[in-house]
Amino acid sequence: MGGYGMEKGTQEIRLNKFLSESGFCSRREADRLIEAGEVLVDGAVASMGMKIREGQQIEADGTLISGKDRPVVLLVNKPRGIVCTTSDRDRAENIVDFIGYPLRVYPVGRLDKDSEGLILMTNQGELVNRILKGRYGHEKEYLVSVDREITEQFLNRMRKGVKILDTVTRPCTVEKTGEKSFRIILTQGLNRQIRRMCEALGYRVRTLKRVRIMNLRLDGLKTGEYREITRGEWKELTELLEGKGERRKADQKNAGKHSELGQREPEKGGR
Repeated sequence: MGGYGMEKGTQEIRLNKFLSESGFCSRREADRLIEAGEVLVDGAVASMGMKIREGQQIEADGTLISGKDRPVVLLVNKPRGIVCTTSDRDRAENIVDFIGYPLRVYPVGRLDKDSEGLILMTNQGELVNRILKGRYGHEKEYLVSVDREITEQFLNRMRKGVKILDTVTRPCTVEKTGEKSFRIILTQGLNRQIRRMCEALGYRVRTLKRVRIMNLRLDGLKTGEYREITRGEWKELTELLEGKGERRKADQKNAGKHSELGQREPEKGGR
């Protein structure tokens, strides 16, 4: 029988949480597998909301889950043509098979087939949830080229928000980098958001490359390559997810303002 690495003293754990923490899949994917009847507990089909105990045998999608692998977070420079899904129907172009990592990892969010650049892959389900929750406004940066000349009107409308998918996109940072290219920083992740924003304004995206997610950058990583994040990157990422990194940036910014104020000549009274 396969154990699953529960800490001593722990009586029960939700099945979807266990699958997520084991590194097999995200909690959302775990719920999908359970609902589809593809998860077995001691040989019986599991049910939604089920809790499990130490010592039970857990099998998901035909794989015996034996416990937690070491925590892994990968930076991958995804080429165009590769899909960011774990669905069997796309196995030939699947990001998981493409990198062939020895531990089971899965993508954090999506980067569509026609786009390239930074995609994170991990076996840490809770990390996926914390990065993807839109209300936290985590930054993602992209380099984009389009089919015609970029105008100030286009830039201003992109910055203020564009109506797509029955909503208006959040205000964002956009700067022109060439006659037909721009850099954009988003704090949300609507489906094919940049492409839809451009199309709504009469532009068509030619190339789209993600170069940054929060503090994690593609710098020096060639197309098709991947690497594990460094300790320094992990520390900063954790601080950003906990809100400490943003507070530190704000403190530094305020300190700079105070320093500038301290260097100014005192204002003269009267007019």
